[in-house]
Amino acid sequence: MNELKKTGLLLLLILGNSAPVLAAGSAGSTSAPRYYLYQLPDGSRIMSDRPLYEKGHQLIRKSPRIDGMGHLVAGAYQPRETRGLAQIKHFEPLIKDLSKQHQVDPALVKAVIRTESDFNSTATSRKGASGLMQLMPQTAARYGVSDLYSPEQNLDAGIRYLRDLLNRYDNRLHLALAAYNAGESAVAKYNGVPPYRETRRYVKKVMQYRTYYSRH
Repeated sequence: MNELKKTGLLLLLILGNSAPVLAAGSAGSTSAPRYYLYQLPDGSRIMSDRPLYEKGHQLIRKSPRIDGMGHLVAGAYQPRETRGLAQIKHFEPLIKDLSKQHQVDPALVKAVIRTESDFNSTATSRKGASGLMQLMPQTAARYGVSDLYSPEQNLDAGIRYLRDLLNRYDNRLHLALAAYNAGESAVAKYNGVPPYRETRRYVKKVMQYRTYYSRH
């Protein structure tokens, strides 16, 4: 009988101690991050309810809500040929402001976005590039991006990166675009546009879109 009483008291103590914790959790700030999305070196993604500090885990997004996180964990996005003028007009004021701020031709920015993501702010490539300007986590980290799918953060970092590449290559656009697509090390290795079919097609496509957006 004494053992049963001891067990009952122990359960009451445990429940009594845990109740305030549960209440505090439910009454906590809704703005505090509760979900963390990370990208691994192989391009796969995982979601956690706590920060992860393992090597190679790049933070993609943190949010107090799980809503909208699931599809970002999923696989790659294949851009469609066009998303229409409405999508372009939606981002145009932001593109205009940030392009002016960082002194980059807005027609060039739109051309890069069209080629990279077709103006889809949640686009994700199989290699892990994300958002409107398809930033890799390493590039995003370099420019202080905490949410790759935030149009404001993604555009700001992507345009700043373009500006830095244009400065590095003395405004030689074909080299800046090649570096944006294939990486600065590849441009340095070949002392020019790398002989990659994808990169050469990319440079040509962006240049064509730039001409189009300059006229429209």
